[in-house]
Amino acid sequence: MRRLPIAAAAALGGLALALPAPAQVNIPRPVRPGESHLANIRQLTDEGTQAEAYFSQDGNWITFQATRGDHPCDLQYVMRTDGSQMRRVSPAGGKTTCGWILPGGKRLFFSSTHATGDACPPRPDPSKGYVWGLDPFDFYTANTDGSDLRRITNYGVYTAEGVLSPDGKRIVFTSLKDGDLDIYTMNVDGTDVRRLTNTVGYDGGPWWSPDGKQIVYRAYHPTDAAELKDYKDLLAQRIVRPSKMELWVMNADGSNQRQITHLGGANFGPSWTPDGKHIIFSSNYKNPHGSNFDLYIIALDGSGLTQVTTDEGFDGFPMFSPDGKKLIWGSGRFAKGERDVNIFIADWRP
Repeated sequence: MRRLPIAAAAALGGLALALPAPAQVNIPRPVRPGESHLANIRQLTDEGTQAEAYFSQDGNWITFQATRGDHPCDLQYVMRTDGSQMRRVSPAGGKTTCGWILPGGKRLFFSSTHATGDACPPRPDPSKGYVWGLDPFDFYTANTDGSDLRRITNYGVYTAEGVLSPDGKRIVFTSLKDGDLDIYTMNVDGTDVRRLTNTVGYDGGPWWSPDGKQIVYRAYHPTDAAELKDYKDLLAQRIVRPSKMELWVMNADGSNQRQITHLGGANFGPSWTPDGKHIIFSSNYKNPHGSNFDLYIIALDGSGLTQVTTDEGFDGFPMFSPDGKKLIWGSGRFAKGERDVNIFIADWRP
């Protein structure tokens, strides 16, 4: 389908695109050996690359980012938790990430680069190795039919990784707005921005605890002179090397920051178990130079590391349903294409 120019999309209010029903949704999939915490696995998407699928507060809807169809980078979508009624809610151009459905289920926020143009942001130079581009995202809110698009931040630099607080009043996020990758909170309308981290390095992927009193996040704080120089040199080019990250927890006001994993490799995408006593996350620590990421659970004191998934490919971005009975995540299992990642949901067995 031909994409509308950004100006035309804005004139139409960013109206959502209803997608034709996919050939298959809610596809039953077998549990891998060793995945004793999972049952009744269902594959909800089967085209392209999907990631960061997060539940609405009532557990009936999911918002996620996906590269599908003709557009070569991620746009924002919503669908029901059985994979039906999928539709795009972001403008047709640019790139989006990190969406979240607001209380009441009628609006959502996400980060997007569409203000800089229709095109996807350029990909990092492959000669730099495995790096992430720090694209010029800013936050927007919109109705879940795509209408009434509103910009709530205007920094023009990487501002993303947003998660809604349990009371629905604040967003925790990562931004480059002050020159380093740090964690902030703000009201859902973009006001009252507060900085929580100040250590040189990448602080990102923040997620509120179920009671809203703590935040878990991933961090890379280089102290070696060569690594620090590499980090700063890459940051100046708006890229970051995410191969060394550990999990940290802090109070919701930024106090009492403490490291909870010492695994090596890349540990990322943390969220909380429903009781608020454990963290679920993705890691490649068993082979830090490999692409096999699995889900793990760990206690807040760093004890009791437990492996949840055992597929040989990628498993990441886990989130429990509001009632704690289901787990949703992105996985490369059963993918049609070599780089495809799809969204899966399963019953959770504690």
